[in-house]
Amino acid sequence: MISKVMEEAINKQINEEMFSAYLYLSMSAYFEKIGLKGFANWMKVQYEEEMFHAMKFYNYLLSRGGEVKLYTIKEPKKDWESPLNAFEETLEHEKHITKCINELVDLAEKEKDRATFNFLQWYIDEQVEEEANDEEIIAKLKMIKDSPNGLFMLDRELAGRTFNEPAAE
Repeated sequence: MISKVMEEAINKQINEEMFSAYLYLSMSAYFEKIGLKGFANWMKVQYEEEMFHAMKFYNYLLSRGGEVKLYTIKEPKKDWESPLNAFEETLEHEKHITKCINELVDLAEKEKDRATFNFLQWYIDEQVEEEANDEEIIAKLKMIKDSPNGLFMLDRELAGRTFNEPAAE
């Protein structure tokens, strides 16, 4: 059985992950609106990943005898200054999620909850990947600057991203 303190913290993280999904779906709509369908695709895949993350927490909490509480998801932003600005905000958001995951790990250690501590290791690795992906796209956007050809090529590259559910551990 999971402690009430850990249960509450995981419920809050489910909300964080659901907000992340909302944010990336909003970014996808923004990119559709400005005609960057590849960028929109990348963000839709990101939305799917975040929903997977939320459901992974959801299922874990239930498997430990916890109660899932679904909180109100705040409304995400809907417009950005530029693709670069959107990805810079994506990176900042992922850094926030990394901080949240690290706080959950700290709480699991404090609670001496070895199962949750072990479960969270997957998220630690995932956050390293999330931040690296954003940093790579930001670097490309900075290199492109105002080049429509460069933006077109990156849009085409991002159109190829697909969601592949991670294999069961």
